[in-house]
This record gives sequence, structure tokens and C-alpha cells, in this order.
Amino acid sequence: MQLIERDVPPRAAWALEQAGVHPLLARLFAARGVRQADELDDSPARLLPPDALSGTREAALLLADALAAGQRLCIVADYDCDGATACATALRGLRMLGARAEQLSYVVPDRAVHGYGLTPPIVELVRARRADVLITVDNGMASHEAVDLAHSMGMKVLITDHHLPVIEADGSVNLPHADVIVNPNQPQCRFPSKALVGVGVMFYVLLALRAVLRERGAFEAVSQPRIDSLLDLVALGTIADVGRLDDNNRRLVSLGLKRIRAGRMQPGIAALFAAAGRDPARATSQDFGFSLGPRVNAAGRLAEMGLGIECLATDDPARAETLARHLDAINRERRDLEGGMREQAEMLLEQVMPEGEPPAALALFDPDFHEGVVGIVASRLKDRLHRPTFVFARGQDGLLKGSGRSIPGFHLRDALDLVAKRHPGLLKRFGGHAMAAGCTVAEADFPMFQTALEHIAEAELDASLLQRQLSTDGPLAVHWFTPDTVQALDAAVWGPGFDAPVFCEPVEVINQRLVGERHLKLSLRVQGQVRDGIWFGRTAPLPARAQLAYRVSLDEFQGRQRVQMVVEGAVEA
Repeated sequence: MQLIERDVPPRAAWALEQAGVHPLLARLFAARGVRQADELDDSPARLLPPDALSGTREAALLLADALAAGQRLCIVADYDCDGATACATALRGLRMLGARAEQLSYVVPDRAVHGYGLTPPIVELVRARRADVLITVDNGMASHEAVDLAHSMGMKVLITDHHLPVIEADGSVNLPHADVIVNPNQPQCRFPSKALVGVGVMFYVLLALRAVLRERGAFEAVSQPRIDSLLDLVALGTIADVGRLDDNNRRLVSLGLKRIRAGRMQPGIAALFAAAGRDPARATSQDFGFSLGPRVNAAGRLAEMGLGIECLATDDPARAETLARHLDAINRERRDLEGGMREQAEMLLEQVMPEGEPPAALALFDPDFHEGVVGIVASRLKDRLHRPTFVFARGQDGLLKGSGRSIPGFHLRDALDLVAKRHPGLLKRFGGHAMAAGCTVAEADFPMFQTALEHIAEAELDASLLQRQLSTDGPLAVHWFTPDTVQALDAAVWGPGFDAPVFCEPVEVINQRLVGERHLKLSLRVQGQVRDGIWFGRTAPLPARAQLAYRVSLDEFQGRQRVQMVVEGAVEA
């Protein structure tokens, strides 16, 4: 590992501090590209306008006409947290804007039976609901056959998605023939926030629909619905889907957090906080990524995502509480299953790296792997080995379903595209993003995929990219090592592209011991102070002196608060 201290532009830090920003936060924000205090303004007026997102006006007109005609709308969701929050946002938002309960329905593919996204079998399920309009959320950009089938059945199709479109061998973009597509990553869309996730796209469609209904006089006798009341769902989906926190996404998340901290949230969000043992009045973006998001995702991994959607869409607090407890139980089962799979994967690693050095990219398969947890295991192995990693499980159709996670400098979806071009027919399906992607291969073709991926990684990843680099914010002054500082840091919005603070400085290890068999509990001397520390998932002892990269957190016990160092990395001093 290499620890690299971030550069802090002194003028930017000074300007932020002069504008009243906390001195430590001013330094941290400046290191992340913030130059002026108004960039930190998270008021709704600073959000990008809906008409900047191509297709929102056309989508709004389609939906407004459908509502006026009493047509039935069916939402096709994805089975992850982004898909669940996008579906719940659509259901809630359309009801707020005049849709009757009997007009609305939704379908979620079963991961094991249907695979990902809008497929012909899913269209058949939509037809069974007698839908006039099929609306996708967080999927649809590669669903050419399914869109054509829906049209042949007399349905209109609105695709709302954020995934990259299909690129043909000649470089042309192949879009499905939907009636309307809303996706910041489609050609010619000039929306500045290409990192908008599926729930964010649906939120913008609802804003545009409200504007069209306002033009048509729908709110002359009644007050205009508050679409911003859905921002708690938008915030959860954005963080859970690891959306890059550009200015617009950061504002969406911040506005959602403010609503939650003020107690103005959906019953399902409140119930998930309770199930996770977290206090919504002190909600942080980390709660979305590590507490709420995994509980919603667990439904799509091991059960049926309808549980997660119902939890987020219901207005009944008692029902939300029951569903949240169910999701919590499924998540505990997911953790147990993941632990066993990780042990199996570790044994497989001995075969692919007999000399202890991993190849440039990893692809693992075991007949006992569970399809619902492959993505999590891939992420854990990627973090440990710092290599692009795919983990496969056998699906019900006998094909291998793989989920991959990548490292900076290696675009995973583009790598799959290159595999498909070099080996036509090898990939049955593929899609995704730079850092996360999925694909399907025949079991007999797995060795070929393994080799093809490794060759592409060898060509594109040099030694510097294969070495894990951790950006840090330098030392934390002694007078900032306080509960107030931790609370100030927790109140800010952190995530991909706007990384949470990681400090770094030399320490003396006074004492170290294992707790829970998997975590290293530490007593450290830092700048003359004795501090508590913990390194989750680390079992190997540290040297007597080391350079530690760490986050700060509050450890609360019997009403007392203590600041502890949560170690992220180390190099020998």
C-alpha cells in the first residue's frame, strides 16, 4: 500500500474559512475541489433543473396524458437498493400527482429466474397486469427485444435509467426503440451530472411531470405536491448505488439527510433506521451505505425485492416496522452466507495465485456459490487484493452469472465489451459501469472468460495501478481529536468522488489484541496521547511503529463518548 497525502490549495481553504466554514472542514473541502462557499449551498434552488435532463419533458407529457386517460402504469424495477428506491419514489410520486391506486402496479425480476432488467418474460408479467404504459426504473438501456415486444402488445414504453447504452462493434450506439428514454448517459444528453443514479432520474421525471400538470391547471384548486418529500429515498438510493458525489448528487443526499434528521421521512426509512439500531436524528451518509442499503439489498439477494419496495412505499408505520424487521433478518442470513462464500473463495485463491501474487484480474467460480452474494464477495476480494474481481455462481438455467468489482484505472464495463468483441458469443449478457459490472457465460466457457479478462487487465494495468493507493488528509491536530470534531465530520456528506476524511500520522503501538476473532483492537500513542483504535477485518499484528491511515469515530459505552481511530491502512514507519 502507498499512502498519498492530498494537496490542499491554500487560497481555497482560506476563502472557505473566511466564509465561516469550520477550519478543519475548510481544509478537507478544499482538498476535494471546493473553491467557494456557495458550492456548499445545498438549497433546492441549487439543484440542476429538470429540463436540463434530456427526455424529461417528453416523459412528463406521456405520463400526464396517461393519467388523464385513466391508463394503467406498470413500473419494472431492478432488484438492488437503487431500483427499490426508484420504484418506491415512482409509486409515491405518481400517487401524489394524481394516479389512483388501481392505475399503479410494479414488477421486479427474480434474480435467479429472470436475470437482470427488462426481458420478454418480464413484459409478459406486465401484460398480465393489463398495463398501458411500461416504465422502467434503473434498467432498460439494453432491452431492445423486450421493448419491441411491449410495443407489439400495444404498450407505450418509458425507460428511465442511468446505465451506459450498448456500443456496437463499429462504435455506434444502439438504443432500444422506446417511446421516451430519460438517461443522463444517452448520446446528446447535456445534463451535467452523469453520475445521477436510477432513483435520481425518476425524481427528475416527477419534477417534470409536476411542471406539466401545473401548466394544465391541475393545482388551481389544490396545493402543489411537494416532490422534495421524496428526497430521503433519493439520498438512500444514491449512496447505496455508490453514485459519485458530484455537486448535484451531494445536494440531493444532503437534502435527504436534512429531512431525515428533522424526522420528516417515509415510514419505511424510519423503520429501517430502527431495525439497524441507528438514530435518524444523527443520520449520516455512511448509514445509507452500511446500514440501510444492505438491508434493502438483502431482499433482492436472498428473497424478493418486493419486500424492500413495500417497506419503502407503505404509509403504514406498523407494516413498515414488520417489513424492516424481516429485511433485517434476511440481512443477517446474507452475512452468514457471505462469510462461508468468502472462506470458499479464499481456498480458490490458492489455485489461481500459487506463488502468493494475484494475477492482474481475478475470476472465481464454485458450484456452491450463491448467486445473490457474488457481488459482495467480489467487492471484498477486490478490496483485499486490489485487483479487478469477478465472482460467478450457477443460475437456475445452468449458466454462470458473474458480478464484478474494479479498481481505479480499469473500466470494467469497457473490459467486458472488449471481451465480447474478441470472443463473439462468449458473453450471453453483460452490462454495468466502470467500477461494477455483471455478465453471463456458459459454464464450459468460464476458463476462456477467465483468461480473456486477465489478458485485458495485463495490457491495461501497469505496476502503479496494481499497487493500492490510499489518499489521506495528513495528520489530525491534537485539538481536533474530540467528539465535536467527529460530529462535525459526520454532519457533512461524504462518498465516492467526495471521500470521507482519512487522516495519517506515525504511531507507536502500545498494545494489540484480537476481538471477535476478526478485528485488531489497538492501544496507540499518537502525538503524545494514548488513543484507542480498531482495524476491522485485520488479524495480522502491526509492527511496534507504523504510519497509520485512519478515520475518526465515536465509541459510545454506558453514556460516555470516546473518540477512536478506525484504521484503514498502514505502512511500516
